[in-house]
Amino acid sequence: MAKEYSGSPKHHHRLEAKRNPLTWILGVSFLCILFYVLGAWQRSSNPNTTQFSAYNRGGCDSHVTTSDNGNAVVGHPSSTNLDFASHHQVVLNSSKTVSQFPSCDMSFSEYTPCQDKVRGRKFDRNMLKYRERHCPAKEELLRCLIPAPPQYKTPFKWPQSRDYAWYSNIPHRELSIEKAIQNWIQLEGNRFRFPGGGTMFPRGADAYIDDIGRLIPLTDGTIRTAIDTGCGVASFGAYLLNRNILTMSFAPRDTHEAQVQFALERGVPAMIGIMGSQRLPYPARAFDLAHCSRCLIPWQKYDGLYLAEVDRILRPGGYWVLSGPPIHWKKFWRGWERTREDLKQEQDAIEDVAKSLCWKKVIEKNDLSVWQKPINHVECFRSKKVLKAPHMCESDDPDTAWYRNLEACVTPLPEVSSSDDVAGGAIEKWPERAYAVPPRIRSGSTPGITAERFVEDNKLWKERVAHYKRIISPLPTGRYRNIMDMNAYLGGFAAAMLNYPVWVMNVVPINSNHDTLGVIYERGLIGTYQDWCEAFSTYPRTYDLIHASGLFTLYQNRCDITYILLEMDRILRPEGTVIFRDTVELLVKIQSITDGMRWKSQIMDHESGPFNPEKILVAVKTYWTGEATQKQL
Repeated sequence: MAKEYSGSPKHHHRLEAKRNPLTWILGVSFLCILFYVLGAWQRSSNPNTTQFSAYNRGGCDSHVTTSDNGNAVVGHPSSTNLDFASHHQVVLNSSKTVSQFPSCDMSFSEYTPCQDKVRGRKFDRNMLKYRERHCPAKEELLRCLIPAPPQYKTPFKWPQSRDYAWYSNIPHRELSIEKAIQNWIQLEGNRFRFPGGGTMFPRGADAYIDDIGRLIPLTDGTIRTAIDTGCGVASFGAYLLNRNILTMSFAPRDTHEAQVQFALERGVPAMIGIMGSQRLPYPARAFDLAHCSRCLIPWQKYDGLYLAEVDRILRPGGYWVLSGPPIHWKKFWRGWERTREDLKQEQDAIEDVAKSLCWKKVIEKNDLSVWQKPINHVECFRSKKVLKAPHMCESDDPDTAWYRNLEACVTPLPEVSSSDDVAGGAIEKWPERAYAVPPRIRSGSTPGITAERFVEDNKLWKERVAHYKRIISPLPTGRYRNIMDMNAYLGGFAAAMLNYPVWVMNVVPINSNHDTLGVIYERGLIGTYQDWCEAFSTYPRTYDLIHASGLFTLYQNRCDITYILLEMDRILRPEGTVIFRDTVELLVKIQSITDGMRWKSQIMDHESGPFNPEKILVAVKTYWTGEATQKQL
């Protein structure tokens, strides 16, 4: 029988048969991977994925451009548009007609849906309930775009905006006449000037703040967050910014027309709000300083209800500053046109309420009086055995503040092991406070959020804001001042923006899985609770840039997102910018709606590349105004 040698043809073919299938598999796999990578590289090399292409009034370009007044504007790319249809199961019907939203009547130019004066008249005047939030029913919601006034101009850049605003943007002379002696605001030609005066600081807000600074520490970083109740045009908050103190100013929409609108036009944080029958929309232990300068709030009434609310939102060791009637009434009573008996009775009542809250009176000097909240309630619990009223609140969650009625009780502070400990945990001084792990996370009182997660979130948002800087070129230039983060989470976006001349309104939706607004305040940032199925408590055209990360995933099944987008259009200034982060399916839906809102937009890849399912939509509201009415001509 013949032997088969290793070199025989039969053996050779057997080896080839074993090798060929493996070779073919490896070869085909390599080619597939090669062509996939080349295809991805071809798309990612498109300048649209790394540089935001912009519309300008003269034509198209392949990079961010600005309009004549320095605003970022969006436009068609000069090369092929991003095509997500090949990567995602999204139906893109290019033949479908975009539904165009009409302009609302000019009478709606300053429409504030939840603080509408006509609707407010239907509600009880007791405790000013008629000036609280009363939002329109579904059938009352507007499906039109709020028009800017004729001749609307881009606001002055910060810091010039602190002192000036265009008359054409807020055509109201009332305050310049009514408050002329008090130097709130003056009309000079086609613009307003804000001298920095106020009812209780005729020498100006700067000098007034210096007076306060001689009584409590304002410049060493101990005090970072403040709240100004009944803020006027927010000169107090505007000048506190020089001391690195961020102030939430609020005032009602009342006879002092548009005071909050003036504040925001100046580039100063403010909201429409009132001390009425409900809690303020802020968490417990939020502010280092609370201030009232002749704010006309009846602090002594309703069993000290309003001071109890100030106590809830003040941090342990925080200060309350009161100036004006009835402070130092023995000297000033004649100028206030009230009797000495009346003023004495009011001040005595305020002193009694403050004592019942376990506050310590720090000092009373000239027309200023300062109280301090205790750092814990060890001594307060002991005194409550003697002083029965007001009692300790029994509420499960002191942070609950959305449409929650006020209670005449003392909000208990977290327990401590020693009378020297700060309830809830001590915080770092500013600016270290911004990136230090907040006490609420350190103590584990914010479920699901660890110190490691906090640090990772900070790193993530630093990278994302660096990416925003590349795709929105005016970001560092002062073009943007008032910024809103509609879904702020831990405040990482706002913290990453601290190096820019901006401030951020951090909004924590009430539908969020985590209540993180207390964490945001512990970082030395400010914000508010909000249900985005309702309108925000602000005037139209008050924000330059709006950031919405994951917001529409949260709300897509809660209410019609069209109304959320119309609300964004209402509060966004002409030529303002919006940054959306969400799934491409949602962004395509959003874009199909905003195309009918006179917005220009573009979907971009995630900063990590085209394989991340989250995408970015950058949109710019185009400049347009309403037509002048006969009254305005």
